[in-house]
Amino acid sequence: MDSDAGETNMVAAPVRRRRRRPASATARPAHRGATVSGTIYRDLRDDIVSLRRKPGDPMIEKEVADSYGVSRTPVREAMLKLADEGLVEVFPQSGTFVARIPLSALPEAIAIRRALEEATVRYAAEQATGSQVARLRANLELQREMQEAGNFDGFHDADEDFHALLAEISGYPGFWTVTQQVKRQVDRYRHLTLPVVGRMNKALAEHGAIVEAVAARDPDRAVAQLRHHLTDLQLGIADVQRANPHYFTS
Repeated sequence: MDSDAGETNMVAAPVRRRRRRPASATARPAHRGATVSGTIYRDLRDDIVSLRRKPGDPMIEKEVADSYGVSRTPVREAMLKLADEGLVEVFPQSGTFVARIPLSALPEAIAIRRALEEATVRYAAEQATGSQVARLRANLELQREMQEAGNFDGFHDADEDFHALLAEISGYPGFWTVTQQVKRQVDRYRHLTLPVVGRMNKALAEHGAIVEAVAARDPDRAVAQLRHHLTDLQLGIADVQRANPHYFTS
């Protein structure tokens, strides 16, 4: 909790989370009280996962605290949570830095995600309604618009919404909640793949194949297409690491 003097009588202002702005953007308001560290944690996590804060970048408590108008206490709490998730590294006497992407952890994280999403897409294909398939196709159109505009962040968000929608259609949205918890490092890697020529177009085509299988009420084909989609993501790890060696740990 923020312990700055004179703030105990202030009325909390609602948080408006920053979207698609540089990590060095101007100061942002945060909730007072117990939610301060949570707000800061979510914003910093999103900055790290999206690579707005890049591996190796310093995380200076005072600068973050000043940007929110709070003391260092909630910032320190947020940093500790990020460290527990492997997103930042704390070096005594040196400081806190955005962690590099652990190369060895990516295959396991993708395998766990694949197992969860194969179950998700099977359930979705067994029971998807016409209106739900229409929502999937509308999402594909949004992905296409982002791809044509070269909007990497927009494409990533639409991609996330696509997989969340599959979980919703399956009747088990909690699958996506669990998946998100295991794929933070994978998402950082995924952001590095999007600028690769042809990558967004390939992902879009793979998503389209999944939708067609769901629309046909063909669970086995839907699972096979989902497996191909995520296996393809894993096969690209070595190439992306070679292109960005300073972002990864071996």
